[in-house]
Amino acid sequence: MNIVIWLIVGGVIGWLASLVMKTSGQQGIVLNVVVGVVGAFIGGYVISPLIGGGNINQQDFSVQSLVVSFLGSVLLLAVVGLLRRATAR
Repeated sequence: MNIVIWLIVGGVIGWLASLVMKTSGQQGIVLNVVVGVVGAFIGGYVISPLIGGGNINQQDFSVQSLVVSFLGSVLLLAVVGLLRRATAR
């Protein structure tokens, strides 16, 4: 059951992050889930120690952990966007 919640929350978080970063036209539902799940890992290990608090990686399902996952997803999309621009030149 935990994996299903991860996939659903990952999809929503990835979709919201793609809307903020204006990449929603380039991504489908599978990539939204991947961005959300990987963003949750990034947020949990990079952002959460900076602000102090729980994250989804520690089974803490709260508003703060969702915000951390969202910020991790936005960070992931920003880094991918920078890498795409660097290789296009």
